[in-house]
Amino acid sequence: MPDGDRAPRTSQDAGEMLPSSDGTRGLWRDRAAVGWTGVMTPSEENQIPSGRIALGRRAVVAALTLLALTACGTTTAPQAPQGATMAPAVTASSGTPVPGNSSTPPSDAAAPAGAYLSRAEYTQLAASRAGTKVVYFFHATWCPTCRATEEAIARDGVPAGLTLVKVDFDSENDLRKKYGVTTQHTFVQVDASGAELAKWTGSKGGAEILAKTV
Repeated sequence: MPDGDRAPRTSQDAGEMLPSSDGTRGLWRDRAAVGWTGVMTPSEENQIPSGRIALGRRAVVAALTLLALTACGTTTAPQAPQGATMAPAVTASSGTPVPGNSSTPPSDAAAPAGAYLSRAEYTQLAASRAGTKVVYFFHATWCPTCRATEEAIARDGVPAGLTLVKVDFDSENDLRKKYGVTTQHTFVQVDASGAELAKWTGSKGGAEILAKTV
């Protein structure tokens, strides 16, 4: 190492002029006396060649550019616009229903409204009453209990899902024979083909009639 580039060996040497390797004058550094922190005054900067200052500035710019590029490469979560709420992510898992993809079947449609029809009316509307429970009510005008049941039906209505068909006990001999009806105030439940499903007597209102059906 040339004599001009050697570091000071003692505290006394620290206060001497330190010539640089390119022949320019060095800076006064009384490190032992003032504890130099590495921050130069403007007068000290003037003693450094402009080439070295430019080189140092380029190094600082390069370091800042590298730091900025590193920050840009960091992935951040998207932010919702002010006043907006981001919907949470939906994750499907076994045993957990996903909104909009439920395996629960839709509930059954409401049962059709109940109806009390004559036999002639039922013959015309049979197709529209499909899916209801059809019950023939063998009624006689001279039967007190038949009249009481009809009054209860008129007052309380017919329960949903029930089609009650009024059959004249005195004139509908073919139906009486088909279902073996021997007394008035008899009820016979039939399927869509007219086959007998159940038979009973004495019901006093729509709810009681429906409760007897199968």
